[in-house]
Amino acid sequence: MPSYIDGFVIPVPADKIDEYMKIAKKASKVWKDHGALEYWECVGDDLQIEGMPPSASFPKITKAKPNETVVFSWIRYKSRKHRDQVTAKVMKDPRLEPYMQPGAMPFDMKRMSYGGFKSVVSVQE
Repeated sequence: MPSYIDGFVIPVPADKIDEYMKIAKKASKVWKDHGALEYWECVGDDLQIEGMPPSASFPKITKAKPNETVVFSWIRYKSRKHRDQVTAKVMKDPRLEPYMQPGAMPFDMKRMSYGGFKSVVSVQE
């Protein structure tokens, strides 16, 4: 099934992962309530892959500090148009307002990588 994906890669201080996940659980409900098909948050577990050039690792490309791990997240939509509609509703949702304030997130927003992607291959179970 064709779809559209918003992807995020975020270095998060290890001691703030629990706080991040509390926010992510709230955010996932908001996104799903407004029509997102899937919402995933994944915390780095095996980020130093043997044989992989160190320059290509997630910690390296995110410039993660020694006390940080990497969160890899994505949200799936029906299409880019659907993503734009859902995101417009999400951005107006008062449940997320507290997290839109400067310094509210448990990570440095300036270091978050984000992009929209057209799905070209999808294999479902």
